[in-house]
Amino acid sequence: MAVSFDTIPHQQLMQSVARRIVDREVLRLLKAWLKAPVEERDEKGNRHMTGGKGSTRGTPQGGVVSPLLANLYMNRFLKYWRITERGKAFRAQVVNYADDFVILTSRHAAEARDWTRKVMTCLGLTLNETKTKLKEARRESFDFLGYTFGLLCYWRNGQKYMGASPSKKSVARLRAKVNAVLIPGNKGTWAEVRDRLNRIQRGWSNYFNYGTRRQAYRAVDNHTAERVRHFLRQRHHVPTRGTRPLANEVIFGSLGVLRLREVHLAAAP
Repeated sequence: MAVSFDTIPHQQLMQSVARRIVDREVLRLLKAWLKAPVEERDEKGNRHMTGGKGSTRGTPQGGVVSPLLANLYMNRFLKYWRITERGKAFRAQVVNYADDFVILTSRHAAEARDWTRKVMTCLGLTLNETKTKLKEARRESFDFLGYTFGLLCYWRNGQKYMGASPSKKSVARLRAKVNAVLIPGNKGTWAEVRDRLNRIQRGWSNYFNYGTRRQAYRAVDNHTAERVRHFLRQRHHVPTRGTRPLANEVIFGSLGVLRLREVHLAAAP
């Protein structure tokens, strides 16, 4: 599930803030910031203004404080969930990060969803219906925070098990970042290009270091090796032995490109 904070009521939001901040000047600045006009573009590219002094709902899109305020207001829902003991009633648990959350339950999914929708309405918020779905985890997979959760297959013997792995979208985003580094127009030295590439991949692997990662890491390694070959052929800064492609052992060896498979093996118990 995901919540839209476009309708977050300013008065109730500031009440939540005031319970944690007593400095009047800080509160005044936050209130003024909520009233600040913002120029936005619609789907056709036309400009229009949102917010302003007459605004009573919503937080400025892209504002640096917006995620913090959204988390703070979301705590109202989580607190109400606890004090009404919804966890016991629905045999469920809420896992959330910012405006994204999932409710893990056994046989009470529809009830939990309907209750959540009513509470969000009382808080002046709305559920993002396109992201609000009921899933049977033992039959269907679902994405949350870059991971895909659901039934997986053990590659050695085909045994099924419940687990998590980097989602296809997360892998695709990493591939796009690799492509952005290894473009023909990149005039940096190979050491600079390689180090930047390695930082991106290491940061990605540091986050996606949970669950089943073998297949995703292999896909990234294969893509990276191919892009490095193409990049170096274009630049001619390393010998390629005519038209013979650079071997993976060279790319992940003497050329110093990080191999996620080795990261995976090093992390294995």
